[in-house]
Amino acid sequence: MPWEHPQNRLTQAVAKRAASGLPVIDLTETNPTRVGLPYPEEELAELLRRGAAPEYPPHPLGIRAAREALAAALSTPGDAVSPDDLVLTASTSESYSYLFKLFADPQDEVLTAAPSYPLLDSLAALDSLVLGHVHLAPGRGFALDPEAVELALSPRTRLLALIHPGNPTGRFLSAQERDAVDALCASRSLPLISDEVFADYSFLADPHRAGPAAASGEALSFSLGGLSKSAGLPSWKLGWIRVGGPPSLRRQALAALELVADSYLSVAIPVQRALAGVLALAPRIRAAILGRVRENLEVLRATLAGHPAAELLEPEGGWSAVLRVCKPISDEELVLELLDRAGVLVHPGYFFDFATEDFLVVSLLPEPTRFAEGVRRLAGYLEQGPR
Repeated sequence: MPWEHPQNRLTQAVAKRAASGLPVIDLTETNPTRVGLPYPEEELAELLRRGAAPEYPPHPLGIRAAREALAAALSTPGDAVSPDDLVLTASTSESYSYLFKLFADPQDEVLTAAPSYPLLDSLAALDSLVLGHVHLAPGRGFALDPEAVELALSPRTRLLALIHPGNPTGRFLSAQERDAVDALCASRSLPLISDEVFADYSFLADPHRAGPAAASGEALSFSLGGLSKSAGLPSWKLGWIRVGGPPSLRRQALAALELVADSYLSVAIPVQRALAGVLALAPRIRAAILGRVRENLEVLRATLAGHPAAELLEPEGGWSAVLRVCKPISDEELVLELLDRAGVLVHPGYFFDFATEDFLVVSLLPEPTRFAEGVRRLAGYLEQGPR
């Protein structure tokens, strides 16, 4: 691994501004515990207290009671989840790593859609894999084209990883898209990873939206989730893999995952003991988060309405929003100027592998007053010409 990690220009500019004591309105904050949201702190503390007994009863897939509680929480009418199809992990990142180890050798490829979450590049590299991309067109609302996925497959492709809804685009896969991808993966014996951590954060009901990938029976598939997003509790460090697909393939995958998990046993027992209680509290926390992102999205929509230099690409869910901007400079230069001239921090699109340089990404989580002021300054900056 490389020991030297040079900082990009934006990181350097943020550090310089902080060292100078200059304020910043951070519209990139995605940690829900740092934006003034209410949490049931006493109930959470009591759950941990009750789970803190020193007895250590490890199970590679997660203790039975925790998996049963999670199965009940994930089950919906017509989709009963079995605790035997669940694997508990310390995070969604660890879930990816387990699956990368299971299905790929060094220099094999994981194919994903772009724009996409930048952490996938690091996770693939840490398992010595190559991350390939299928680019989604903004003009088609970032819809997934299964034919483009098929054309992008190479002899070294071992996994297809999709994010549902997309991060940062906020677009859910349709049932038609998911069915086509499921059939493609089944025909190629290609496992499908579906990162569904933001699935609980939907802005509109859509009967044509795809459900969990693991609910399908054709391809070997893995639905990923975790408390970080579904309960707004990144510090609790618990994620999960739901395994789906033909029974024989599912059993093989679970046996292999048990071997990998047994080598790490990374999920803390107190958190597993507390899981049933956390899942009972999670709807309250999610409601607060969803209310926040809806409120900020409405402010963003109103601020940019009719704005000639910026277009909001409406998300269907998630915690982020994508803006297409019209400025005669790169997204990196635009973000650096915005920070310098307006004291507002946003993400440039290239962080997320957008194909062109006219996109910005903002978080919808920040405290509403600061968010409103940040987007007001952003709109004001976009009305100005370049320096």
